[in-house]
Amino acid sequence: MGIIRNDKGNRSIYKSFTAWLMLAVMTVSIAVTAVPYECFADEYEDKISSMQQKEAQTQQTISNLEKATQETKNSIAMLQQQKEATQSNVSELKGQSASLQSKINGYSGKLDDLSGEIEETEKAMTEVSSQIVQLNSELDEIRREIDERQQLLKNRIRSVYEKGGSRGMIQKLVEANSFRDALNRYVYMDAMISYDRQKIAECNALQEQLHSKISEVEQREDELNAYQDNLDTKYEELEDLSDEARNMLHSTNMSINAEADKLKNYDEQLVALDKTMKSLESQTAAAQAQLAKQIAERLALKKEDTSGSYAASASELEWLAATIQAEADGESYTGKLAVGSVIMNRVKSSAFPNSVIAVIQQNMQFASYRSGKVELIISKGPNSTCVKAAQEVLNGARVGDYLFFMTKYYADYYGITEYNMIGNHAFFYRWVVKVKEPEVQEEDAEAAGEGADANTNKKEEKQEEKREEQEAEEHDEEDDEEESHGEDHDDDPYSDE
Repeated sequence: MGIIRNDKGNRSIYKSFTAWLMLAVMTVSIAVTAVPYECFADEYEDKISSMQQKEAQTQQTISNLEKATQETKNSIAMLQQQKEATQSNVSELKGQSASLQSKINGYSGKLDDLSGEIEETEKAMTEVSSQIVQLNSELDEIRREIDERQQLLKNRIRSVYEKGGSRGMIQKLVEANSFRDALNRYVYMDAMISYDRQKIAECNALQEQLHSKISEVEQREDELNAYQDNLDTKYEELEDLSDEARNMLHSTNMSINAEADKLKNYDEQLVALDKTMKSLESQTAAAQAQLAKQIAERLALKKEDTSGSYAASASELEWLAATIQAEADGESYTGKLAVGSVIMNRVKSSAFPNSVIAVIQQNMQFASYRSGKVELIISKGPNSTCVKAAQEVLNGARVGDYLFFMTKYYADYYGITEYNMIGNHAFFYRWVVKVKEPEVQEEDAEAAGEGADANTNKKEEKQEEKREEQEAEEHDEEDDEEESHGEDHDDDPYSDE
């Protein structure tokens, strides 16, 4: 019994020692492994924190670029409004100028008519003046005749009546030799008296004719003078109006020239702002691509599980279906599921918003949303195929773990190597970029040294031209596809077309 107890005791001691030894080994092991694990965890957290800080800086850069872009858009809108107002003013001034020119032409026509009337009046006055001269000559002749006749009458009266008087006439009758002779003498004297009376009457008539002609000439002269004065007054008024219209036309044309200068200045400013806008858009796209790359690199350190279903509301289902239709209406059903998978993978990822609508509306992510196409489709209702694809993705169906998609052109432009083509879209999870080959240096060192900046600018210009040509070709292909499928495309380089 004792031995047995001793064996049991020894076994008990052995078990206790073994347990203690194992505990010690585990403790040492834990102690030994805890330090590097803790160091590794700290290093991982620091790296994640550093990457998130870089992402925050990139996001701030994007925010600043978007603010500058919005300010530029506001400036463009303001300039366009000012340009439209100026164009309207120019149109109004041109209309005013045409009206003034028409008025001046009318005045010129009236002046020509009045000049003709004045010329005719002057001719009439010349004729009247000639008549007046002739009448004055006739009047002088009549006055001389009247004077002569009056003088003859005076002499006859003096010789016949004043010298002899009635006695002289009676004496003539008394001296008659016979009754017949006396009768003849009486008849002669009576005829002479009648003749004298006739001549006196003629002189009086001539005198009256003289006064009548003088009155006629004076009246005609007064009428022509009044008509001439009236024409002169009208002519002066028309000249004043014409001068006023010409001054207004000159002022209007000066205003048109000034407004035209404004339009030219607006055009120059708009060209400069358009250049600034393109530069900002390019910088924003590059910053967005950089942010996408940074997010992808961070997620690549610890790949997240983005699978599983999502309890979506009816509104979220509609938004998802509409976005799938906007982005992949002309794609295969797999292409539609792939676009929906990107959206749902983002919803499940910690790097993006956690709701369907928030992911779709995230700034600078989906061009179809920015253009208003998604909401337009929602207003009409997405088609049944896209609704079905959206529902399957919400139920957990996925076509890859992709977080990004873009056209093949942009995938190649950014040098992304790990992507899968589904239809016309390149889908990928990690932003892996191939290293670009160094530029070939110029053989001539002196030329390379002196023209380094120029060469760089030329290379950039060639690259930009090449890119524009590729974009034009891509847009031509996309336009053809739009005619068939009704898709819209954008130049968003990392989320959609």
